[in-house]
Formats: sequence, C-alpha cells, structure tokens
Amino acid sequence: MIVVAGEALIDLVPREAGALAGLDPRRGGGPYNTAVALGRLGSPAAFCSRVSDDAFGEALVGGLREAGVDVSSVQRGSEPTTLAVATIDADGSARYSFYVEGTADRLFSAPDHLPHGTSAVSFGTCSLVLEPGASAYEELMRAASAQGVFTALDPNIRTVLISDADAYRARFKSWLPSVSLLKLSQEDADWLGGTPREWLASGPSAVVVTRGGDGLTVFTHDGAEYTVPGERVDVVDTIGAGDTVNAALLHGLAARDALSPAGLAGLGADGWTALLRFAARAAAITCSRAGAEPPYAYEVGDLQAL
Repeated sequence: MIVVAGEALIDLVPREAGALAGLDPRRGGGPYNTAVALGRLGSPAAFCSRVSDDAFGEALVGGLREAGVDVSSVQRGSEPTTLAVATIDADGSARYSFYVEGTADRLFSAPDHLPHGTSAVSFGTCSLVLEPGASAYEELMRAASAQGVFTALDPNIRTVLISDADAYRARFKSWLPSVSLLKLSQEDADWLGGTPREWLASGPSAVVVTRGGDGLTVFTHDGAEYTVPGERVDVVDTIGAGDTVNAALLHGLAARDALSPAGLAGLGADGWTALLRFAARAAAITCSRAGAEPPYAYEVGDLQAL
C-alpha cells in the first residue's frame, strides 16, 4: 500500500485565454492527483487527508474511489473545499491563485497509525505550507520515517501561499533527514536555493529533478547521475504532470520491490533509466489532455520495460 498524504481541492481551469474566460471545475491538488495516478496505474494506494462534506468534496472522494484508491483514512469536515484558479500560459504551463481560508483540508490531524501494509508515504504541495494542517503532515512524515517507512517528498512550491520564504526554506531542510526520495522541478530547485548533492547529504537516498519537456535527472547517494529526455507531445496544459511523475516513480519502484534505501541503491543505470523513461511517458500523456487526467496502465505501456 502506497499512502499519499496531502490536500484535495478543486482546480478551476479556463476554457480559453483571458481573465474572464469560463472556468471548468476539475478535481485536483498535487497529492490528490498523485493518489489517483497511482490507482490508475494499478498500485494499491490510499489517500490520507481531510476533505469537505460539500458537493466538491463528494466529487473528490468519488474520484478516488473510481481510481481504486482506499479512502478509509480520509477525514471529513463541514468546512468548504479549497479552490485553485488556474491561468494557462501560451506554452501550456499553469499558474494558480488559491482560496484557502477556513477550508477543510487545513484542519487535517495526524492519524494514530497508517493503513495496514503501508510500504511508502508521499507528501507535498500546499499541505506542507498551510497551518495548522502543515504541522500535522510534518508530524506524520517524521513518524513514518522513524518507523522505517519509505517517504517521498515533492515540495511543489506555490510561492503565493508562502509568506516567509526563508522560514519555508529552513523548514524544507529540516524535512530532508526524514525523506527517502526527493522529487522536485528545476524551478522549485532554483527557488529553494540548494543543489541535489547538498540535499542528498542531508538524508534522501535519491533526488529526481524534472525539467518539463527537457526530461528528468536522478542524482543518487553513491554519486551517480542519470538523465532521460522528455517525450514529445502536443501540450494542452501541464496540470498534474509533476504529480504523475511522483506516482510513476513510486509505482515503478514498488514493481521492482525497491521502496527502500537499499532498493534505490540497487537500481543502477539500467533500472533508473527505465524508471525515468516510464515517468516521462506517463507525464507526457497527462500533458496531452486538459486538467489533471493521469494515464491508466494500458496507456503507458508494459511494466516489463522496467
């Protein structure tokens, strides 16, 4: 079981250019997208969050169930669902404005235990910024790591939500001893101001950096570095692409029984290259359609390639 911990929200995606363009509601949130992608790829997955009882919240939980994701760890509340209003740039990249005050996911509390059979827990995005929930997710991350559970982190920086950049950067560094796999975009890496080698020295066994259409690179604890190119596709938008990479990496590592520091160390050049190519292919499919719509296993291809 791979558990994804973090927010679920509604993306309001414009149908066309312009500030007053019509908006379509889409289920989203980085962790939510990761959980759905895992389910669609065929990994046993569970979602750990707090979701509203409103109509949007019901739609979010319904989407998890449709993808085969276990929702027994989802807390519910009467507060409204968080909204993220997307603006799509000419190259398909997305920028967001958030409506987060008093929303349900901010009131998440750390559970007493993880679902039975948990092999990994994934964290990231707004849930690690917005208090009081951020401290509860951080508590869960540290507890899972202390129990020897594989932990994955994608900070997925949303600068509009971060009031004190220096404090967040310091907090990010404090998480690294509890992180097994760090994945982040080149843009996030630049904003955080560190390097993969510096982060590896603080705890993670591997760091994966994504560069959109230019591909992915992994940096490993033994000093190795492997890069694959991105897959060419007609980009509709990039919403959910990084979340799909998260899911594809975790799914592929589980398929190789490599959700451990030793497992990561044993992948080598062939294993990492195949895994990164799988993640690039999955992300390209997500970019080829509007909103966060990660692929199903049959769309990505035979896992024997891993």
